[in-house]
Amino acid sequence: MRIIKRNGSEEIFDINKITAAVTKANCASEKRELTQEQIYDIADYVEYKCNKMGRAVSVEEIQDMVEDQIMSKGAFEIAKAYVRYRYMRSLARKANTTDNQILTLIECNNEEVKQENSNKNPTVNSVQRDYMAGEVSKDITKRILLPPDIVDAHEQGIIHFHDADYFAQHMHNCDLVNLEDMLQNGTVISGTLIEKPHSFSTACNIATQIIAQVASNQYGGQSISLAHLAPFVQTSREKIRKTVLHEIDEFGVNIPDEKLDSIIEERLRSEISKGVQTIQYQVVTLLTTNGQAPFVTVFMYLGEARNEREKADLAMIIEETLKQRYQGVKNEVGEWITPAFPKLIYVLEEDNVTEDSKYWYLTQLAAKCTAKRMVPDYISEKIMLKNKIDKNGEGHCYTCMGCRSFLTPYVDENGNPKYYGRFNQGVVTVNLIDIALSANRNIDEFWKIFDERMELCHRALRCRHERLKGTVSDAAPILWQNGALARLKKGETIDNLLYGGYSTISLGYAGLWETVYALTNKKMTEPEGKEMGLAIMRKLNEYTAKWKAAENIDYSLYGTPLESTTYKFAKCLQKRFGIIEGVTDKNYITNSYHVHVTEPIDAFSKLEFEAQFQALSPGGAISYVEVPNMQDNIPAVLEVMQFIYDHIMYAELNTKSDYCQECGYDGEIKIVEDEEGKLVWECPKCGNRDQSKMNVARRTCGYIGSQFWNQGRTQEIQERVLHL
Repeated sequence: MRIIKRNGSEEIFDINKITAAVTKANCASEKRELTQEQIYDIADYVEYKCNKMGRAVSVEEIQDMVEDQIMSKGAFEIAKAYVRYRYMRSLARKANTTDNQILTLIECNNEEVKQENSNKNPTVNSVQRDYMAGEVSKDITKRILLPPDIVDAHEQGIIHFHDADYFAQHMHNCDLVNLEDMLQNGTVISGTLIEKPHSFSTACNIATQIIAQVASNQYGGQSISLAHLAPFVQTSREKIRKTVLHEIDEFGVNIPDEKLDSIIEERLRSEISKGVQTIQYQVVTLLTTNGQAPFVTVFMYLGEARNEREKADLAMIIEETLKQRYQGVKNEVGEWITPAFPKLIYVLEEDNVTEDSKYWYLTQLAAKCTAKRMVPDYISEKIMLKNKIDKNGEGHCYTCMGCRSFLTPYVDENGNPKYYGRFNQGVVTVNLIDIALSANRNIDEFWKIFDERMELCHRALRCRHERLKGTVSDAAPILWQNGALARLKKGETIDNLLYGGYSTISLGYAGLWETVYALTNKKMTEPEGKEMGLAIMRKLNEYTAKWKAAENIDYSLYGTPLESTTYKFAKCLQKRFGIIEGVTDKNYITNSYHVHVTEPIDAFSKLEFEAQFQALSPGGAISYVEVPNMQDNIPAVLEVMQFIYDHIMYAELNTKSDYCQECGYDGEIKIVEDEEGKLVWECPKCGNRDQSKMNVARRTCGYIGSQFWNQGRTQEIQERVLHL
């Protein structure tokens, strides 16, 4: 059994330390209220409780248990001395809160931070540098920038103030990059003017530079559309035609028009292949200033093409993108593996969703790619046009920002819909389970506490908004001056972009499944449970609508993709309320509105059920189904995809894609318990447990993670049931 020290590092549980601490407190008391046997009983009980929790326990939790046990023995004077000692030690630690954290980061023994982000390698200098800066930022944020009650609520797991490690800077969350504007009208990168490209391959190269620059000036995900690259296919086609005609003229030969077109298209496809490869390999190998590959989503939507010629060219780009992702990338030993990025989204639409549709071949290729590499994910044009309706009554289909954060419909001053160039200001998530347990199953009390927590979240979100107000465009020229998000002048503030619906700000929520069970003793898939779940969702939307109407700020409800926070929330709930069956008996809580990962339900029922909740989560949501290896059953994948088209706006299929570098095994690497009860990854063929010698890719929460996870998320991954 392990414990987590205050600096985040782990060490083996030592019962003797408890015995020694209580003995010292007993000796320091004049009454000597405890016998040595009672002291041993206290230590034994604490060890028993820690073992029962089934996870690494923090020092604070252990000290709380010790304090409770001293009190239970009637040793009140010793308990007072113990509390005073803890308080004095706490004051001493607060004198400098960052030194130990930073030192454990450098020495790579801070377990919590090491597993905070499943796409960051904490042993790499650039990642350590980002984490070190983050610790300083969090310290300033907690001590100076945020009100104490918001900090306290965050620490207790009542809310989660996302990305506190970036809050000190004037940075926003995620966005849709206006790649079309930047490519068509030029941009500036690092003080260098980049003019409109004259070929598809050059456009792809510029796109990757833009992606890297954008990622280094924000902390969330970004999305680009392949439709913005499609016009440059025709540019290259015309350029290649001139080259071929020149070659024909030089050789003095005559070539039939059909042969000429064939040569041109063959060379064009070669250029498209190189351009797509540039995007894939650059994104995978780029390292941004926050120490990871850019968190970028690539959108593939035929409906964005402006004419049939451009749609055919876009289809060629999509085809090549899917083929290259299906192949994967080579790891350090030269084996093909699944990369985490870029995330791909494929839109299911009339032109590609049935066997007799023109672009059905692309959908078949997408199905093969999903079965092997877990991407693309799928947006239903049909459902999205119903869900995303602007003030003119028109429906729109567009990509999310990163993995799931969706903008709300927006019409500019000229009456035109606008999505690219918009962004999200940030997220604060409410722990719904804590409200339910605080209410002790009293529904009236639940809604009373709910109201209080909403006001707390509102004030926290206002802190995010106010932090961005007054930001001058010079802070991130690529974003605010050079087209990614705007074309503001030097010295101009971004304030106008924070109001009127141009950008969103997100109220996140987590643990709806457990909340419903805690309140009703019913599963959310049961009629009474479903009605309670929908009522909570409607109430959350009422608050965002009220705030939006009062302040002209686009508050939006967001299904939070908990990664490391799922473990934090679970630990906080266990500490505050104990172990409650069906509610706090896991080391994770359920993401957003999802059906619990252990619940037996088929893929089609799950998607149809969750569609009701997804429609009530306009600021972002994604549903998934867990499937076995489907590479030999592509018709079943296609059936799921067609069901998505008819029933739910945004969904994905989760499969497994692993590789053991020790023995070459390329099946599913399993999660097992080691001798100390810790969950570890193990190759079922050779028993390898060295994470540095295996490639594991799992869908974490909307995107693929490849750097492993904390114990809470690992347990969640282990307990996922198959839906097919």
